[in-house]
Amino acid sequence: MKNLFKHMGVYWKSIIAIVVILFIQAFCDLSLPGYTSDIVNVGIQQSGIEDTIPTAISEEEMDKILLFVSSEDADIVKNAYQKDDKMYDKAAYVLKDSVKEDEEQKEDLTEMLSLPMMLTSGFESGSDMTQQIEEQMKAGMPQGILPEDATIFDIMQMMPEEQRAEFVNNVEEQMEDMPDTILEQAGISYVKSAYEDLGIDVDQIQMHYLLLTGGKMVALAFLGMAASVFVGFMASRVGASNGRDLRGKVFRKVVGFSNNEFDHFSTASLITRSTNDIQQIQLLTVMLLRLVLYAPILAIGGIYKVFHTNVSMSWIIALAVVLIAMVVLVLFLVAMPKFRSLQSMVDKLNLVTREILTGLPVIRAFSTEKHEEERFDEANRNLTRTNLFVNRAMTFMMPIMMLIMNGISVLIVWTGAHGINEGQMQVGDMMAFIQYTMQIIMGFLMLCMLSVMLPRAAVAADRVEEVLKSKTVIHDPENPKKLSEEERGVLKFNHVSFRYPGAGENVIHDIDFTARPGETTAIIGSTGSGKSTLINLIPRFYDVTEGSITLGGTDIREIEQHELREKLGYVPQKGILFSGDIASNILYGNPNGTQEEMIEAAEIAQAAEFIDAKPDKYQSHISQGGSNVSGGQKQRLSIARAIAKHPDVFIFDDSFSALDYKTDVTLRKALKEKTANSTVLIVAQRISTILHAEQIIVLDEGKVAGIGTHQELLKNCKVYQQIAASQLSEAELKAGMQGKEENSHE
Repeated sequence: MKNLFKHMGVYWKSIIAIVVILFIQAFCDLSLPGYTSDIVNVGIQQSGIEDTIPTAISEEEMDKILLFVSSEDADIVKNAYQKDDKMYDKAAYVLKDSVKEDEEQKEDLTEMLSLPMMLTSGFESGSDMTQQIEEQMKAGMPQGILPEDATIFDIMQMMPEEQRAEFVNNVEEQMEDMPDTILEQAGISYVKSAYEDLGIDVDQIQMHYLLLTGGKMVALAFLGMAASVFVGFMASRVGASNGRDLRGKVFRKVVGFSNNEFDHFSTASLITRSTNDIQQIQLLTVMLLRLVLYAPILAIGGIYKVFHTNVSMSWIIALAVVLIAMVVLVLFLVAMPKFRSLQSMVDKLNLVTREILTGLPVIRAFSTEKHEEERFDEANRNLTRTNLFVNRAMTFMMPIMMLIMNGISVLIVWTGAHGINEGQMQVGDMMAFIQYTMQIIMGFLMLCMLSVMLPRAAVAADRVEEVLKSKTVIHDPENPKKLSEEERGVLKFNHVSFRYPGAGENVIHDIDFTARPGETTAIIGSTGSGKSTLINLIPRFYDVTEGSITLGGTDIREIEQHELREKLGYVPQKGILFSGDIASNILYGNPNGTQEEMIEAAEIAQAAEFIDAKPDKYQSHISQGGSNVSGGQKQRLSIARAIAKHPDVFIFDDSFSALDYKTDVTLRKALKEKTANSTVLIVAQRISTILHAEQIIVLDEGKVAGIGTHQELLKNCKVYQQIAASQLSEAELKAGMQGKEENSHE
């Protein structure tokens, strides 16, 4: 899993910016339910009145309230207000500005006035409870003292202070179990009536509150939307950049692979890792930054808000989290094994597809289309079956999650309805609680959705990291040496032996020879004798196991690979061309070469004739792999590419096999003139190609069976004699033997 995150560290600045913006988005999203609750509770139910104590109250109403307040508290209340006879229709008390700004003092006043305001409101409205209290108090008073129209307030004024305080204490004891919300709502109701008594437009207060709160919600919604869009944009940029950099790293690593690394990673697997696997990582990077970082912020913020809304229902959230965790656990246990095998199945499908497409002519020639279709169908069915299993697991998860979410909503409404009925909470609080709970569950749901992608991306990241972490056997020395100009082009094999990594025995044994500038050194032998292996040691596609190879007197392992290969003109056994045109292929090793150099190389390689026959000549299109030219033309263009590079050492790995005899002879003659100052190594199957080589090395099962000219080997080397006998006529063999004798007489 760590491989998923290690490559994201480069973009830490962007990630920090994303986290900051996610906090802004979470703040917006988490604030909206609170404002919704305020609109329902305050804007609708309380007519927009937020004050739990009146900021302005008529003198008459203040006197009524103070009847239910102790003398000490009455002094505090009077000191909090100041008289105002001008602002309203009646003489009034107005809350001092210093008190309005002091929340602690306002809370103290609320605690003092909540019960008196409720009692005053009840006595004024004539509720059943207050009517009973009023009748009891009138019955306890002597007859004739009270006028017939006397109110409870008249009775309270007539009572001694001690008796009035005792009465208030008795009422408080009876109402101890009353929920705070009922007291609060009764206080708000009284404040509203107090404002109406002063002639204040309560409808205007309500409209102002609704517009102001609604405007805040709209502003938060737009800010949250902008934050979401910006986070999506930045997350996409980080994901795309991460994918780009990973592809670049993988490509640079693969380009530096020796043949040994290519033996461990198939071409199909490397293509899958460079495309499909990195695409999985890129997609997950976006999801991680967009959802995974946001989910815990939203969930933790939602939990914090819930505990400030109504803690009595917090057990519902715990239940939801436990149910979601159980679903995720089951999903992981069931689907995880399938994720691990999914990428290898993609590899297998790519491998089969590549083999079939590249080998189509052979498949048709042997009429094995049916067999190859079955191979493809098997790989395709296995991948489809696994993908279907994963998708079904995802399909199964979503309805379960929706069931949990809807079930939790019903549970909140059912529990909240009882709380509202008992006066423990308000409707707006229940609505806010539902929204916060849904946000918390959505946070976990985001993580659950990601859990489906995470295992596959983790496997993909491990596969990409496997390529990046692979140790390249061939590497440059820490202190590279420069090639000497004194022995320029002199190539020496000093008792070289080689075995493939992991093999039990050598394939090349004690090879010792020197190839000099101006001379052609040919290598011949039966199939499997080690010719191509020997040639591959020169550009360091592999390193020797024993002995050394020197160029210009310097061990090639002590030279930078780039400098070494700059001195080599390599023509592989199988001609390889790149998509583009003929000119770009010839000047591939010498991109700054002139038009004259390109034409000269083509003429020496005997390619000018068929190039000039094309309508676009050197600008003629070359398809991928050179599929629109023949095998012989492909070889000649490969040879022209090596010639145009002007190397010190030419290496031809059986590069004349597709040429007819006439073209072969003409090409070698022109090449001899061009390479007069260069070292030439030719691997060949045909003796006719190497008849005039200054030095022929005969290989047999990885060992040198003979070294010499054509005539010398015909005389002294049995292996060469056998090869010659299978390819040359008796007259040609005699001519070769006579050439040896004549040379010896001379």
